[in-house]
Amino acid sequence: MKPLLVFAMSEESQDMFCDYDVLHTQIGKVNAAHALTKHIVQKRPELVINMGTAGSRKHVGGSVINPTQFVQRDMDVTVLGFEKFQTPFSDDPQVLEYGRHHPHLPGGVCGSGDNFDASEAANGFDVVDMEAYALALICQREDIPFMCLKYVSDGADDGANEDWNAALHRAAEKLKEALEGVDL
Repeated sequence: MKPLLVFAMSEESQDMFCDYDVLHTQIGKVNAAHALTKHIVQKRPELVINMGTAGSRKHVGGSVINPTQFVQRDMDVTVLGFEKFQTPFSDDPQVLEYGRHHPHLPGGVCGSGDNFDASEAANGFDVVDMEAYALALICQREDIPFMCLKYVSDGADDGANEDWNAALHRAAEKLKEALEGVDL
C-alpha cells in the first residue's frame, strides 16, 4: 500500500519523501480540509498519514508521537452552554478517536487549532498542531484509514518559535525514520 503523506508545508517534508505521494496543504484546519478533500475527490488514497511538527509540554523535543485522539482545541462555545471543544449541533465527539497506532511510538491526544499554541492550555494535550483534527475527521467520515506522526519540535512555550525553526530539517529526518518503521 502506498500511503498519501500529508504535510502542512514543504518545509516540514524537506523533499525527503520523493518515493511517496505527498500533499502539502498549507497551514491551518481550513487549508488542510480543503486540500485533502480535493485530493480525495481526484484520487482516493488507501491510507492517509499526517506528518509534521507539533509542540508538546509532555514529550521531549525530538521525539515522534503517534496520536490517535484529536481535539479541536479552539472550538469554544461554552458561553452558549456547549461543552468545551464540542461543535454545536454536531454529532462529532469532543475527542475524535480515529487512527492507526504504531506499537513502538507513544500515542496520545493531539489538540488542533488555528493558532500557534504557546499557552498553558497546551498542557492538556500530548501535542498541539494546526491540522490533524481536520484531517482525521475527514478520513473518518470518508472511511479512509488514517495515521498521524508528529515530531515534537518545540515545548509549546515562549521559545517555541525559535525551537520550531531550528527543528525543521531534523523533523523530516526523524519522521522518515518513523515512517520506515511502520508496517503499511
